[in-house]
Amino acid sequence: MVFATVMFAANTLNAQVLNKPVAADNPNLAGNSAWTAACASESFNEYFVNFTWNPPLVAPDNDFVLELSDSNGNFGSPVELARVSDKNTSFDFEFEFAVPTDVRGESYKMRVRSTNPAKTSPPSDAYPMHYVDYSSPLLISQDGSGDIPPGGGIQLCGGGDITLEPHNIPNADTYIYNWYRSGTLLAEKGASITVSTPGMYYVELDYGSVCSGSANTLSNTIEITTGTSSGIAINGSDDFGLCVGDTRQLEASISGMGLTYTWFKDGSIVAGPTLEQSTYNVNTGSAGFEGVYEVEIDGPSACLERSASVTIRNLGDFEVDRQNEASIVLLPSQTTTLSSSSTAATPYYQWYKDGAPIADATSSTLEISETGNYFVRVTETGGGCASSPIDSETTTVEAPESFEFVVEYVGAYSSCQTAGVTLNLLRINAVSDTGSRTDVTSELEGSFVYQWMHDGTPISGETSRTITINDFENNGGYSLEGTVGAFTAASNDLDVVMSTSTSLAITSNGTVLCEGADPIRFDSSESLSDETFEWLKDGVVIDTSTESITAAEAGVYQLRILTHDCPIVSNEITINTFDESLLSLDQAEELVIVEGETGTITASGAESYQWFDADNNLLGSLDSYGFQDEGEYLLVASFGNCTINRVITVTYRDMFAIPNVITANGDGINDLWVLPNSYSRQDDVLVTIYDERGKEVFSQTNYENNWPESTTQFNKLNMIFYYKVTREGESLKQGTITVIR
Repeated sequence: MVFATVMFAANTLNAQVLNKPVAADNPNLAGNSAWTAACASESFNEYFVNFTWNPPLVAPDNDFVLELSDSNGNFGSPVELARVSDKNTSFDFEFEFAVPTDVRGESYKMRVRSTNPAKTSPPSDAYPMHYVDYSSPLLISQDGSGDIPPGGGIQLCGGGDITLEPHNIPNADTYIYNWYRSGTLLAEKGASITVSTPGMYYVELDYGSVCSGSANTLSNTIEITTGTSSGIAINGSDDFGLCVGDTRQLEASISGMGLTYTWFKDGSIVAGPTLEQSTYNVNTGSAGFEGVYEVEIDGPSACLERSASVTIRNLGDFEVDRQNEASIVLLPSQTTTLSSSSTAATPYYQWYKDGAPIADATSSTLEISETGNYFVRVTETGGGCASSPIDSETTTVEAPESFEFVVEYVGAYSSCQTAGVTLNLLRINAVSDTGSRTDVTSELEGSFVYQWMHDGTPISGETSRTITINDFENNGGYSLEGTVGAFTAASNDLDVVMSTSTSLAITSNGTVLCEGADPIRFDSSESLSDETFEWLKDGVVIDTSTESITAAEAGVYQLRILTHDCPIVSNEITINTFDESLLSLDQAEELVIVEGETGTITASGAESYQWFDADNNLLGSLDSYGFQDEGEYLLVASFGNCTINRVITVTYRDMFAIPNVITANGDGINDLWVLPNSYSRQDDVLVTIYDERGKEVFSQTNYENNWPESTTQFNKLNMIFYYKVTREGESLKQGTITVIR
């Protein structure tokens, strides 16, 4: 255990450094410039980023993974863009990737993650990225109707507003839009805009600051103008009736202003547009003169405006409705009532059977006891219009040849899955001698005597229209029989198959496969000696004869007993291959704490945990431990017979500044120039010291807080030196050091 700790400590001093990825030139395109925004589409989606890292070498099985943040630059759920496994000895290479089709945003970032060792680079700069999946000009119209007005103009009268939206883009609500009025970008970003201000309106899809223009989605323009309403209407009542041959003139409420009039019936033009035609004569001599009439005006002194509608009814027209089913089954000695209704003002009813009038049958209802074909003829006897009689639809009344039941499962039922099931009488059909079926459930369901059957045998006490089965021992075929008078009815058969109440469970002595550990064995809670059974791995049968098996491979294991009507299926046990990624820590393995405070690391994924200090003393066996002192600690996580070791390095956070005065007098106090931990003992930090003439007197990476090495080099009481702290050529700190003797 001590050896593992020492080796890890050595590696941490020479850890790999992953640098942030940077956009790179596309070698397949002419020119030599890196991309600054990714405007991808179906026709082009090929981008490159450059990535560099510093030794030591990563493990041979390492992968470098390029990951993408969300549109705000957050990596809470990163998306994998690319992965390479053949660059483990290349410290400078390019990733090639395609922009995902759901990417739209201005602040995406990328990072690179190595898998062995597990490290992550700093995030890249933010880049606009958009997948342009729609790149055609939009077409806008009122309410997205698709009707673009001639000349592209729409006039608003008397205030009000209008809604514009595109009508040629699928899934319009999934996009963000830029709406413009006369060249000014508006605040609205949705798929529609409601406007009342005059101007030239158009729209484009918002693909961000760079990609919007290249998408070529700029729409047509609609000009909105405003005007004053004239309040046009049609004089007189808005609902009246006429007889055929009556004369009636419709008159607009405004005339004599040089306006053009267009008259409409049921939405279609029947006259105009004609200058000064402020009246319209209704032609009651033509069929279908009844309807909804409107008038529309237009002209230089008024808005284009349509009136409220006027309804004209045909007083000589009425309807006759049958109030019963088209087909009725009549049992012997049974009676039923036929009925009808009519919109005639003063109707006269005459009922017919098989084409002949029925004596004294002159009301809206008729009680019958015989089979046949029935209808009623209605004549309008009042009002100002004469009319022809109108017949109702025919009702066919017939005697049944037989009856049949239709039974169904109540609610959801699945064979071998449902614990209990209820069967119910759905419908009673009367079957005629021609084979036609009529639903007579509502009329006869209370008249039958019922008996449920199980595999052809009557079930004692089950004489209602429903039955509930809750025991798998009663599996089988069920049907319903019934009698009424001299008739006997039988239903369709329904199979009921429910699983046994036996609960089957499998257990194992571990869930992780690792080299050298005991085999993982599966045992059943039920004896299998007299059963037909199957052991499955990942849904595939692997054994049908061994009562206890061992796991040779990772996968999902399960047992199924087949002896009963329904298979008995056990729980699933997932066996994983031993992998260090099974252990997760909620903090970095290099923990920085404030001296005097506690920093806690919590582990997860293992079965048990042990925390040791550098002297191999056991500190705790919970899934978390609170650290208070600097040093190296070892976590041993157990997965059955497998273990994972993680070394935790705890350091104090720097709480002091770089000193600018030291007293090199040999008294052991402030004799050395001591830097904070963030600059001292760092392989990539270079510390350089110059004398007052600019001559370099000290230069060292991995500074050990060991300058000056002696006091003999100072020949003056007070000497001033200059220092510079850099990382990879970039200046971190610089200033002066005064040495007092």
